[in-house]
Amino acid sequence: MPFAKGVTTIQISPETRDKLKALGAKGDSYDDIIQRLLKKAK
Repeated sequence: MPFAKGVTTIQISPETRDKLKALGAKGDSYDDIIQRLLKKAK
């Protein structure tokens, strides 16, 4: 997928990626998952 304007790349370990993926629902992007986690953290 080509990078869209305003999208950044962050480096995470494969372990962290797998943990994020496990928290997501079908069709969720990593951004969706992280946004939900940030809302819960507030």
